[in-house]
Amino acid sequence: MTSPLRLAVPNKGRLLEPTVGLLRDAGLVFDARERSLVSRCENFPLEILFARTEDIVEFVGDGVADMGITGGNLLEESGRTLEVRAELHYGRCRLDAAVPSDAPAQGISDLEGCRIATSHPATAERFFRGLGMRVEIVPLSGAVEVAPRMGLADAIVDLVSTGSTLLVNGLRSVGTLLSSQAVLVAGPGADGPANEVVTMLQAVVDGREQRYVMMNAPLARLAEIEALLPGLGSPSVVPLARGDMVAVHAVVAADEMWGLLGRLRGAGASGILVLPIELLIR
Repeated sequence: MTSPLRLAVPNKGRLLEPTVGLLRDAGLVFDARERSLVSRCENFPLEILFARTEDIVEFVGDGVADMGITGGNLLEESGRTLEVRAELHYGRCRLDAAVPSDAPAQGISDLEGCRIATSHPATAERFFRGLGMRVEIVPLSGAVEVAPRMGLADAIVDLVSTGSTLLVNGLRSVGTLLSSQAVLVAGPGADGPANEVVTMLQAVVDGREQRYVMMNAPLARLAEIEALLPGLGSPSVVPLARGDMVAVHAVVAADEMWGLLGRLRGAGASGILVLPIELLIR
């Protein structure tokens, strides 16, 4: 019997809920009870391994899992050369350099010679070395934001989502080392069923960022309405019972919808429907 594909996913933290949601939206049926370590899918030859987010890169690199979902920042920090099969568009954050609000530094170049505390020492070391800058990296596993206040460092390099944590701790960003999001990584030789998983997860990610738009339109103004639709290829045009009207169907990026609806209505479109897309295979 062929062994099932193994996918390692976070067992807690900010990536857990959106990752489970992504897998379910892709149609996978599995049990995700709290404290469960392994869950076997009921409708696909896949075992889901729940692991610490920090360990997932190692699991995939060592062959314990065929694929994994983790943060791009953790992949970068590991130094592993795993293939990123899909960017999942959640868990977005930045690895920023920050200094106390009253510090003179205005940019990353001003950190020359500084002591910098971080929980991403390998990434920070490579970044500053690549700029030809000499800094002292102070590795910390947690509470990085308090390092300048405690006299441990002049600056920090830490993950930032909204910047509120920096503000609360009297810090301000002076530049970004790395932009990160959740990624699907694969080890060598992950193909066959792995490719099917990639296709389904990518279809969910792409579908979330698009909308299916349907409307009635005057035939005389069809060219004008078509010009307004920045969708995937040419829209579908369907004749209606009234010979002077057609139905127009198109796929449009979700972030373009607010500015688009008023222009479509102004061009004579009516009965406009905007629907979510569950899966989209480009």
